[in-house]
Amino acid sequence: MNSTFLIRAAEFFTHPSDPDKMVLYRRFRELFYGQLMRAEPIERHAVPYLGTTLPALRLPRQGGVERGTLVMHGGFDSFIEEFYSIARYFSECGYEVIAFEGPGQGAALKESGLQLLRWEKPAKAVLDYFGAANVTWLGISMGGWMCFRAAAFEPRISRVIALSIAYDYMLIPPAAVANFARWLMERRALFARLTELKMRMRPQERWGIENLIHITRTDNALDASQRMLEFNATNQHAERVMQDVLILSGAADHFIPLKMHHLQVAALRNARSVTGRIFSAAEHAENHCQVGNIGLALDVMATWAERVGAVGVDHAARLRPELVG
Repeated sequence: MNSTFLIRAAEFFTHPSDPDKMVLYRRFRELFYGQLMRAEPIERHAVPYLGTTLPALRLPRQGGVERGTLVMHGGFDSFIEEFYSIARYFSECGYEVIAFEGPGQGAALKESGLQLLRWEKPAKAVLDYFGAANVTWLGISMGGWMCFRAAAFEPRISRVIALSIAYDYMLIPPAAVANFARWLMERRALFARLTELKMRMRPQERWGIENLIHITRTDNALDASQRMLEFNATNQHAERVMQDVLILSGAADHFIPLKMHHLQVAALRNARSVTGRIFSAAEHAENHCQVGNIGLALDVMATWAERVGAVGVDHAARLRPELVG
């Protein structure tokens, strides 16, 4: 386990221009499927998409009462292998679990060359391929933005779980910072010079910018940044989400300020129900995606999905107070 994911960590911080990055990626997957998870009941699938394929895993139900299908994915630059323990947990709760990588993620990026984009088209491809309907849909990290975009256009999704949310990336920083960023992005030459200086002075900034360019399959930092601006409130179409929704947020998330939780809840004005859960430091789950107490987050998700899927919810209560931290 440690050796496999240390190789993943090395791959993560290897610059995209370094040929070792692909070597490390393939070694990680070789260890993961060939040794670490060799005895696990994993079905590997290639979902047809835009002339190439999206990688997907399917886990059959391992136990519990039969609860239908749960589809899950990560966010910005994630691999499905990183979330296997979550997939296995839900399979043991009674779900058929389908985990996939969309454009910009894992093999969809590295092997198929698919750049990061909006999410309803890959969502449709996955649902079509597996013939899934009445689905519980789980998006993790930036996947918490993507899952709402998918649900807005895909009625086969019945329940939506966002394990962390973003809502609108330009609303994350203070307004003055966001306004300066917009001003700067309108001045391409100045933006390029300042970015070059930042990358020269700060190695981690260089890695971050190069990784963003790599994930978006763009040619420069400005075009990559503009691609990220598409992940905003308007393009999410939260007003079109009609499903039951659960949102999990950390009170001290180091990526996403807590204000985004409340903005997202308010935006889901047409959802069948909205349940919010804010995790605290006392629960050791205040961080991004509840790292520190993922077990608690899994319990909250499974309990909510069982309750909503089995008996429905009180649709007059748009935010369930007993689950709010």
